[in-house]
Amino acid sequence: MRAPQKTIAAAKRLRRTLSTPEAILWSRLRARAPDRPAFRRQHPLGPYVLDFYCAKAGLAVEIDGRAHETAERPERDARRDAWLKADGVEVFRVPARDVLARPDDVADGLLRLALSMIGGAAPTSP
Repeated sequence: MRAPQKTIAAAKRLRRTLSTPEAILWSRLRARAPDRPAFRRQHPLGPYVLDFYCAKAGLAVEIDGRAHETAERPERDARRDAWLKADGVEVFRVPARDVLARPDDVADGLLRLALSMIGGAAPTSP
């Protein structure tokens, strides 16, 4: 689904101001190679901006910091996830603290998850 101009503009702004966990993870997911699934950062989809998106796998990756645990955020996240799922996008949420503590493990796990969703074999080396 094409995103509205407002969402596209927000995605462009967000690409310039990645959070620390997003920047760390992006440094590991950004490499392109024939045997690796391609990820995009701050990808607009419908009314939402996804932290990371692998189009081939239909996989959205959301990095959740403390803000996602407070006030109405859990309900908003649930509505967003339901909308994305109805559009054929699977959402995988990663706590920001996991990215900060084990960035290579998180990136490797996401690459393997995307490959399994595409139907490819997981790479034997990073």
